[in-house]
Amino acid sequence: MRIKVLSSAINDLHAGRIFYESQAEGVGSYFFDSVFSDIDSLALYAGIHPVIHGYYRMLSKRFPYAVYYKVEDDLAIVWRVLDLRSNPDRIRYALKEGRTR
Repeated sequence: MRIKVLSSAINDLHAGRIFYESQAEGVGSYFFDSVFSDIDSLALYAGIHPVIHGYYRMLSKRFPYAVYYKVEDDLAIVWRVLDLRSNPDRIRYALKEGRTR
């Protein structure tokens, strides 16, 4: 399975990286690498996660983040990477169909 990461997900990852880097030096890079490792696993496991708000939702293994993606043919499209500590209404709003930011 191929993986496509949309700019909205890249922006989410960048915001998370900045947040964690402000907590302690090096943690932002660790966050970025860890979540990208989770995204890379979609090559094997795309489509097995529960569907939440119309997207497959994969929980990050090391951080309180979720990767929201869709599967089209042989392509996993990563739409958003959202902080699960956020208000649930904010998460629903971010996931509205077609909304990228």
